[in-house]
Amino acid sequence: MRAWVNRAWVPVVVAVAALLGTLAVVDLRGAFGADEIYRWDGSGSRVIESINNKQLRYEVFGPAAASGAVSYLNREAQPEQASFAGLPWTLEMSTTSPSVIGNVVAQGDGDTIGCRITVNGAVKDEQVATGHHAQVFCLAKGA
Repeated sequence: MRAWVNRAWVPVVVAVAALLGTLAVVDLRGAFGADEIYRWDGSGSRVIESINNKQLRYEVFGPAAASGAVSYLNREAQPEQASFAGLPWTLEMSTTSPSVIGNVVAQGDGDTIGCRITVNGAVKDEQVATGHHAQVFCLAKGA
């Protein structure tokens, strides 16, 4: 029996120490008013509605009979192209991005052409160019 006690006392002391340590931590957690352990109830899975909707509008204006091409940045700031066979040409986009970069470049076969970028109805840039096959560009950074 003495041989068993000589070998078993170390694991018994370790188990008792672990038990007392666990009880102390649980008791201290309750004594200091710790928050309840987080439990997921599914309420965080709702779609978050954006409070930052922006309406971006590109406009190209000039003589009604003018034709030409337009290059612009889409809502992901990627370049796209379009052509027009008469002015005015407009494109509207909606985005929830906190910052919008608007860029439009247009060239027509007339002697005058203009562009305008508006964000939520406010004009951010407006330019007019004249000359043979006039070309114009507008830029709105961080709108």
